[in-house]
Parts: sequence; structure tokens; C-alpha cells
Amino acid sequence: MKDRRLLPVALFTAAYTSAALIGVIATGNREFLFYLGVMVVLVTAVWAVDRSVTLSAGVLWGLSLWGLAHMVGGLVPAPAGWPVAVDGQAVVYSMWLIPERIKYDHLVHAWGFGTTTWVCWQGLRAALRQRGAEALPTGGLLVLVAAAGLGFGATNEVIEFGATLLVPDTNVGGYRNTGWDLVANTVGALVAVGVIRFRARGRASGGLAGGG
Repeated sequence: MKDRRLLPVALFTAAYTSAALIGVIATGNREFLFYLGVMVVLVTAVWAVDRSVTLSAGVLWGLSLWGLAHMVGGLVPAPAGWPVAVDGQAVVYSMWLIPERIKYDHLVHAWGFGTTTWVCWQGLRAALRQRGAEALPTGGLLVLVAAAGLGFGATNEVIEFGATLLVPDTNVGGYRNTGWDLVANTVGALVAVGVIRFRARGRASGGLAGGG
């Protein structure tokens, strides 16, 4: 049943979003109050997309875990003594996992927009199936869904820019940070299309067509 597939993800997402709301109220973090509002909009959008596309359980969990990583990144303080980006607050989002190379933020971007690319693939495949065609993960279609995922990533940067206009002190970072965010988005999208292609080949060798 569709509801049974959605219920565990919905309860998990509601639980950590409620915890994040309590954290926002306790800390007075106005920036993250803005992001919680965005989170509600995105959850509603995913629900609407799922009604027509029927997203896979893997994609739904991927999106939910992305939301959790975002909540943790913006609200949980970085461990004492852990290196953080100089242009960021001392929260998990600003932590360097590899000093001056890879931040927690980069991994969240790669994961999130890789998953978004996967959503775009499932949406495209469902749209073609409704018209009696089967979407095979050809180079052209994979470029298309990767570009769509990157487009959503660019939209995220627009939202973050909006946050800097609405909230005086944010943890968004400057132009260099935006550039690395876009690089991370690209890595995530490329990994996603690679996984889609790999899964399709595995299914084809077993006598099935498709791509997850």
C-alpha cells in the first residue's frame, strides 16, 4: 500500500522537524526558522510529486535523510576544537571534514542534489510511461535529469541568497562558498546518474529494463 510505504518516512521526518522547531525556539535562530518554512514547502512538494509519480522508498528515505542532515548541520554546535570555516558559525554545517578541502556542507549538498537528480529521473520515467513509452537511461536522458538536478541546486542558492536579505547574520557564506556548493551539487548529480545507469544495466542483464 502506498500509505504504508510513506508512513515510516513521514513519521521520521515529522519527528526530527519537530525537534528542530524546538531547537529553533530555544536558540532564537531566525535564519533556521526561515529554513524550517522552506522545509515545510518542500515536504508538501514531495508529497504532491509522489501522488503522481510514486517515488521509490529509497528516494523518499534519501530526501528525508537529507532534511535531517540539514537540521543537524544548522542547529548542532560543532565539537569543541574541531576546525570550522572562518566565514561560518561554529555549527556542524561549517565543520571541515578534511581541513580546507571538504566540509560537512559539501557532503550534504552532494547527497541532496544527487537524490534530487534521482527524483527527476523517476518523474521523467513516470511521465513517459503514462504516454506508453519506456524511459531508458541513455546518455541524453541522463544529461537531462542531471541538468534538472543542478537546476534545483541553483534554486537552492537563490533561496540562500534570499535568506541573507531577510536575516542580517546568516551562515550562508560568500561567493567562494557558493561556488563549492555548486561543485558539490555537480558531484552528487554525476554520482546519481552513474547509479541509475549501473542499476539499469544490472536489471537488463536479468531480463528487465528500467533504471530505479
